[in-house]
This record gives sequence, structure tokens and C-alpha cells, in this order.
Amino acid sequence: MDTNYDLEETSNLLICTACGTQLPTTDRIALATCFICDDPRQYTPPSGQAFTTLAEIRTSHKNEFHPYRPGHQSASDDNVMISITTAPKFAIGQRAILIITPKGNVLWDCLTLLDEDTVKEIKELGGLSAIVISHPHYYSTHVEWANAFDCPVYLAFEDKQWIARTSERQVFLKDVEYDIPEVGGPNKTVKAIKLGGHFPGSLVLLHEDKLLIADTLMTTPSGMANWEVDALGKPRVRPKRANTFSFMWSIPNMIPLGVDDIVRMWDILKEHDFTSTHGAFLGQDIEDGDIKARVLQSMQIQVKAMGYGQHLFLHLF
Repeated sequence: MDTNYDLEETSNLLICTACGTQLPTTDRIALATCFICDDPRQYTPPSGQAFTTLAEIRTSHKNEFHPYRPGHQSASDDNVMISITTAPKFAIGQRAILIITPKGNVLWDCLTLLDEDTVKEIKELGGLSAIVISHPHYYSTHVEWANAFDCPVYLAFEDKQWIARTSERQVFLKDVEYDIPEVGGPNKTVKAIKLGGHFPGSLVLLHEDKLLIADTLMTTPSGMANWEVDALGKPRVRPKRANTFSFMWSIPNMIPLGVDDIVRMWDILKEHDFTSTHGAFLGQDIEDGDIKARVLQSMQIQVKAMGYGQHLFLHLF
């Protein structure tokens, strides 16, 4: 079990260049494939399987911090979200989101690269009280992160088989909903919600009225489109036939979820209110008081397109 952090001690463990997962070995001869990329939800690139190390990544990459403030939030508000990305892009290229609250900070999802500059920057922002990761494709080097910040990392129990490195810091969530206790108290503000779908335990994170969705709900180009005005500059209404999200079993291999999974996801999510969504990649932020309705609408579009034109789910409002 890994519980202590040494910036150099694990710097030569092998890391898959396709998905960014750190594996518990330095033996390039013994390790020929990545078990996560061999799964049909992921893939091995046409160039073939390849591995690197944190030591190598640190010489060519750096993490960048991108503050995000919702349109209604002032610069003096205590609750802030900061996206963290790696440049140049490494592996899948997802962002991690640092949620800063008066009770402590939570990191949503994780990046492979962890270096001295990143540790210093986050500690100056108050450190981490907890890490929550949406699904196995973003497990990356989460043991390194949890050890560096001396905090627990929350993962779905259903996805435990995808753990590459084990640690006493890993907490496996069995419940559908879980308030993160490290930033809890009377006004619990950070809640992990297990929707499943992409993976059996795929999570979203609700922070006040913000829903961090990773790719449990995949933000689409149509979802990010500007429907406010037409070509003549006149106001327009977003067309109902336009989706905002897709619901995928495999994103890179374009395999959609089945209708039963989609309906089950809505049955869980419908109990929660939110006015913005924040996707897996930088810039995938949508602020809209009707965003919950857009989730349902997107689900109904996909269910109908999959051939279930008479499904009762299409009659929900």
C-alpha cells in the first residue's frame, strides 16, 4: 500500500501514453499492454502501445491553471473553481477541477502530471481536503496526488477492478449519493452522485448549483453552440431538436448507452437541481437556468434516435 509521498520515489513507474494511467512497475519488458486501453471503451493508438514515466513527462510538460467564475459570481465570492490542464496535451487531455470552498478544497478528476510547481500552487490555494474521480479513464496518478496532499481519494466501488495502484487513501463509494465529509458540516456543499453508464460507477459531482459531469454526460458541439442570435443578429430560441449532451458507453469508439441506462441516469439526476454543467475538457462550461431541462431533452433525443420512438420516457417534461 502507498501512503507516503516522495516526488522521486515513484517517478519511474510506467505510465500509459494513451490513457495516462500509472502502473505499479518499472519493467518495460514485463509490461506489454495497458489493461485499461485493452477494454473496448478505450483504445490503443495506431502507433501502438507505449509507456512513459513521470520523470519523463516532467521534462516536457507543465500544468496550467485556468480560473473559472460563473457569470453571477463576483470576484470576492468564497467559492471558486479552477480548471487544471496539462500542456502540451498528454494522453486523453481531460481537465481536473479544483473546487475552493471555505471548508476546504476538493479536486474533481485527476491529471497524470504531478510536479513540484503543481504541488506548490495548490498548497498556496489551500491544499486538498479530498479528491473525487469520475471514472477509471481519469484515475491517472491519483495515488501520487492523494499522498502529496495527504487526503482521501473517492472512487466508485463498482469500478474497483480498474485500480492499477492500491492505497489506503482510496475510499470506495457504495451509495448512490455521498456528501464529501471533509468539506461537509451543516451546509454540505459537495456531493458525489453515482449515475453509472459510461462505467458502472461513473460519477458526477454537485457543488451548490454546479454539476461537474466529466464525460458521464458528454457535452456536445451543439450544446456549446451560440443559439442566442441568428445570422442577422436577431434573437432566436434554441431549437428543441438540438441536443446538449450525449450518453456514451464508449466516447472514442462512439458506442452509445442503451435506453435502460439513460432512463436510470435520469431517475437519479432528476432529484437534484443545478444551473450549470462543467464537462471533461477545458471550456465545456454551460450556464443556463434551463440546463436540467436540456439534459432531459438530450436524453429523449438520443432515445428516439436509437429507435425507441414509442418509449414512455419521451413523454416526460
